[in-house]
Amino acid sequence: MSSGNKRKYFGTDGIRGTANTPPMTADMALRVAMATAYVLRTKRREAVMNRAVIGKDTRLSGYMLEQAMASGFVAMGMEVIFTGPVPTPAVAMLTRSLRADVGVMISASHNPYEDNGIKLFGADGYKLSDSLELEIEAALDMDQNELLPAPDMIGKAYRIDDAGGRYIEFLKGGMPKGESLTGLKIVVDSANGAAYKIAPQLLWELEAEVISIGDRPNGRNINDGYGATDIAALQAKVLEEKADLGLALDGDADRLIIVDEKGQKIDGDQIMALLAVSMKERGTLAKNTIVATVMSNLGFEKFLQGRGITLERAQVGDRYVVEKMQSGGFNLGGEQSGHVVMSDFGTTGDGLMAAMQVLAIIRKSGKKTSEVCNLFNPMPQILKNVRYAKESKPLDDAAVKSAIADAEGKLANDGRLLIRKSGTEPLIRVMAEGDDEKKINKIVGDLCAAIEKAAG
Repeated sequence: MSSGNKRKYFGTDGIRGTANTPPMTADMALRVAMATAYVLRTKRREAVMNRAVIGKDTRLSGYMLEQAMASGFVAMGMEVIFTGPVPTPAVAMLTRSLRADVGVMISASHNPYEDNGIKLFGADGYKLSDSLELEIEAALDMDQNELLPAPDMIGKAYRIDDAGGRYIEFLKGGMPKGESLTGLKIVVDSANGAAYKIAPQLLWELEAEVISIGDRPNGRNINDGYGATDIAALQAKVLEEKADLGLALDGDADRLIIVDEKGQKIDGDQIMALLAVSMKERGTLAKNTIVATVMSNLGFEKFLQGRGITLERAQVGDRYVVEKMQSGGFNLGGEQSGHVVMSDFGTTGDGLMAAMQVLAIIRKSGKKTSEVCNLFNPMPQILKNVRYAKESKPLDDAAVKSAIADAEGKLANDGRLLIRKSGTEPLIRVMAEGDDEKKINKIVGDLCAAIEKAAG
C-alpha cells in the first residue's frame, strides 16, 4: 500500500461487510458520505462541492445504502445523481462525463447478496488513493455536526434516466469503427447483477444473436449459481445452444470470464494474453508491457516473454494493477480472476469493454473461440483458502512459518509459492504452481493443514 498507516474500514476494494452489520450499516454509509464530502471539499478549498454520482448493483441492501449515502452528500451541500443498477466501470465513466467530484458504487462485487460494499471514485474516474481513504477515515471520527453548512446550502438529489444508454454507447466505442457482431451466437451471464439489462442490450444492438441468463435479479440471487465465479450454468447453456461462446460477468460487471464453444473456461490470463498480442501487433501496447498480479500463471508469463512482451506484477487487487499501470505508463493490465483494465478506454476493470475487444478479435479472425483464445498451456496451479477468526494471526505462528520455509525449499526453482490474506474476507489464500501437479497439491495441502491448526 502507498501508506504505512493501517486502515480501519477500507480494504483493497473500498469498505465491505455484511449488510446491516457494522461497518456496512446505513449510519456508516451516511457518515462516509459526509466525511468524503468534507475531505474532497477541503482539497478543493471551496465552500461547496458540485455533485456525486451514486450507482449500485442489484442487492436488496442497495436501496438502504444508496439513500443513506445520498442523505450524507445532500446534507453537505452536494447535488446527487442516482443511476440505478449499473456496472462499476459505468460509475467511473459517468463520474467523469457528468463532471462529478466523486462517484460511489454500492456493491460487494462477486460476494453473496448478504454482503455489500462502498467503492469511491475521484473526479478522474480512478478509485481513491490509500492516502485519501485514510483522510476519510480520520474525518469519520470528527464531530460531523460541526461540518454541516447552513440551511440554504443543503443539496438536492435526482435520478438520471439514461445512465445505461450512455454506458452502452461508451462501450460501442471499444469496437472498431463500422464493425458488428453479426454471425456470432453469444450466451451472456450477468450474474443477476448490475449488468442484467445492459449486457444483453449491448450485444443485441451490435447485431449478435443473444441468449441471456442470470438476468432476473430479485435482490437475493446476485452471484447465486451464475456469473464469473460460478460458470457451470453458462457452460451448460453454451453447449445446449451450440453457441460460439459465452460471457460471464460478476455482480458488478467489472470482471469477465469467457467460455468457448466447447464449454471450456477462458480466464483472465488467457484474455490478457490475447489482448496483449493483438495490441503488440497493432503497435498500441505501451512499452510492450502488461501489468498482472502475483496470482497470474507462470505459463502466462513465459508465453509473453516468448512474444517479446514484459510482465510486471503487482499485488492482488485491480487498484494496485491500475497504480502500477499509471506509474509505469502502461495501458493494459488485469487479474487472472477476470479484471481487465485498458487505460485507452477506461480507468478501472471493465468486463464488458474487455468483451468488446475479444469479440472484435474473434469475429475478425473467422476462427472458433477455442482456437483464438487458448494461447498458452497454464502451468499447474493449486489455490486453496483457509478461513480464520479475525482476531487470530496464524501466519505469525512458528509452526506455520516453518511449514512455509519447508514448502519454499521443496519448490526451489521449479515453481512459485504465494501465501496472502484476502483483502475482502477473513481468508488466507495459499497458492503454489509448478510442473509437478502432484507435488504442488501436497505442498498446498500440508500448508493449509498447518494454517488451520494454528487458526484453531
